[in-house]
Amino acid sequence: MKKIHVVLFVFLISLAAVSVCVFSLLEKDDETLIIAISKATPADAYSTYTDWIHSEDPTVETLDMYQFSIDSALHLLKECSGLLLTGGPDIYPGNYGMASEADRCGEFDIKRDSLEFALIARALELDLPILGICRGQEILNVALGGTLLIDIPSDYDTMVQHRIPNTYECFHNVMLEDGTKLAWSANTLFGTVKSRHHQAINILADKLQVTARASDGIIEAVEWKEIGERSLLMGVQWHPEQMDWSNPLSKSVLEYFMFEVKSVMEDID
Repeated sequence: MKKIHVVLFVFLISLAAVSVCVFSLLEKDDETLIIAISKATPADAYSTYTDWIHSEDPTVETLDMYQFSIDSALHLLKECSGLLLTGGPDIYPGNYGMASEADRCGEFDIKRDSLEFALIARALELDLPILGICRGQEILNVALGGTLLIDIPSDYDTMVQHRIPNTYECFHNVMLEDGTKLAWSANTLFGTVKSRHHQAINILADKLQVTARASDGIIEAVEWKEIGERSLLMGVQWHPEQMDWSNPLSKSVLEYFMFEVKSVMEDID
């Protein structure tokens, strides 16, 4: 009986938190720009994402979707003008037909996988700009039907170091594909990025195109193959939020995303 009371108490607390958040959103000025972040806590691990966004526009509100149930997060996404998918643990390989390889991965967060798949699907329905960083690029590819390399050092013949354990101080060069939105916004076809990943895209989703590669051929950035009337969808395998913000492969990624996010707000107005 005590267990039922505890569960009910936790449920009511969660419901109250969602209600407060919904009420605060409704009270906001119509001009307030809100960006949904798939996971933005704890602060010591994720504050660089919000700091990066605020370096471009300190008035932007960010909403940590991880604190909500999936249903609540999807409801709140309707009040947002963009979706940022952040870095984090490995995606469960059963999501792309490789459950038998799970012991070769790092830790999983099944709740997060489910939440982000749902957010991506709803953001596409709402025609919201989407930016995926590191894991964010990987889950975009999986959500659209692609697969991943389970472990680059084991599965891919390369001398390029894509991760140094316990630090973000790993750098390598990338080459951008001419004629892509990424190359246009960065105004360059070459750059140096900060990297921390042991997985990467293996089979690219049919609807995506490669926009940057490392010198070993690993896919480092993607976007829509055919833009049409769709909003921005961009993934980068590197960590622009951890880089010098003057680096064109940090600054331009953010500027382009923010431009698209603000365009959504203008269309609503």
